[in-house]
Amino acid sequence: MLRALIFAGAFYVVTALFLVLGSPLLLGPRRWAMAGLRAHARASLWLLRLIVGTRLEVRGRENLPAGPCLVVAKHQSAWDTFALIPIFRDPAIVLKDELKWIPLYGWFCVKFEHIRVRRDKGARALKAMLEDAKSRIADGREVFIFPEGTRQAPGAPPDYKPGYLALYEGLGVPCVPLALNSGLYWPRRQIMRHPGTIVVEILPAIPPGMKRAAFKSEVEGRIESASRRLIEEAARSPVPPPGAALTTAASSEIETGT
Repeated sequence: MLRALIFAGAFYVVTALFLVLGSPLLLGPRRWAMAGLRAHARASLWLLRLIVGTRLEVRGRENLPAGPCLVVAKHQSAWDTFALIPIFRDPAIVLKDELKWIPLYGWFCVKFEHIRVRRDKGARALKAMLEDAKSRIADGREVFIFPEGTRQAPGAPPDYKPGYLALYEGLGVPCVPLALNSGLYWPRRQIMRHPGTIVVEILPAIPPGMKRAAFKSEVEGRIESASRRLIEEAARSPVPPPGAALTTAASSEIETGT
């Protein structure tokens, strides 16, 4: 707990410093602001490793296409929102539009040209999201979406929203599924942080053009299967994170229906 509290203090101080001291980047080219975003992520990961002992391992980098693509990722932790940024060339993240009103942070979200979605607008929001995503793809960027919309505890039943299906059908680019086990080490809605290795696994790309039902089954099946495997791997590690074994058991019960 002491290490977690020290890290929390350091993380929020560093984040505030990046936002305030980096505010002139709002007036420069977008690539400068994106460089600041990556620097913040790397600094935060370094602090997490130094203070808590939590490391990052990325597998499957060779599965990333050289050009633009759609990345569909599991979402278990607030860690995902910053730590995944440096893995990609120039990600444009799908996020809720309300974030733009947060001073500095929201302004930077606009500067990064992320894809902001007004969830209260229904079908119009979906159409606007697709048009923005097409523009980012045309710029050679990766469009990045957490299809469950909000963080899910490790091992919880999946809750995929249909927005990623519209992106896949409308963008015509490869889709890269992404699995992880971050929620074991940076639990949602908790201040505790646990030592060990967060694993991010970039899975083989799915080519464009699949039928909706087949694509849905394929991408969700790959992400959920790989995420369960990463949780089981963490449970077998020399110092497993608290709750990993229980999460593995619960996942097995969900999978078998017992």
